[in-house]
Amino acid sequence: MLSDSLAANYAEAGFHSPLGFGKSPALVLIDFAQAYFEPGSPLFAGVDSARAAAMALLAAARAAKIPVVFTRVIYQADGIDGGVFFRKVPALKCFLAGNELGRFADGLEPLPGELIVDKQYPSAFFGTSLATTLHASGVDTVILTGLSTSGCVRATCVDSMSHGFITIVARDACGDRHAAPHEANLFDMNAKYADVLDQETILAYLARVDS
Repeated sequence: MLSDSLAANYAEAGFHSPLGFGKSPALVLIDFAQAYFEPGSPLFAGVDSARAAAMALLAAARAAKIPVVFTRVIYQADGIDGGVFFRKVPALKCFLAGNELGRFADGLEPLPGELIVDKQYPSAFFGTSLATTLHASGVDTVILTGLSTSGCVRATCVDSMSHGFITIVARDACGDRHAAPHEANLFDMNAKYADVLDQETILAYLARVDS
């Protein structure tokens, strides 16, 4: 008989088993675009706290000299390379090439030499060379931050695990336009695909990493 309690129900099946950290991490910042922070944008989400946490993790990752990856969504004219996804979500027009809303958000801009992955679909791994690049760099742990939790973060999380990476989701550095999908997806990722951890735990780990 299944328990009525959510936590007990999942615990009985052995979900939420911790993975721990690996030895060679990379930080991935998923789609921190101005569209999510600009009032009046169709994608405005009020997620300034996620940006602040991501900035702290970015500074720590740079100090530890680990690989840092930025992803961005960008489409050709009329979204011809966006397929059904572009049709399903009209707000993706924010990411048409040349739209100011598609630029990296203030404080989360790549430095010269940091990897930028352009994508057209939710996962940072789908249709890109990200997995090959990380494996070639000896990365065994992928730390995910970004927007939105229920969309591109979740899709990237599932693919990260599927590509064999220990996957860490930075709870404080992810955001969504509503708390309900945000919390539900954090719960599910932690149950099945990743360790969902707070900012301070990840910062402490990065401080121990041998660069």
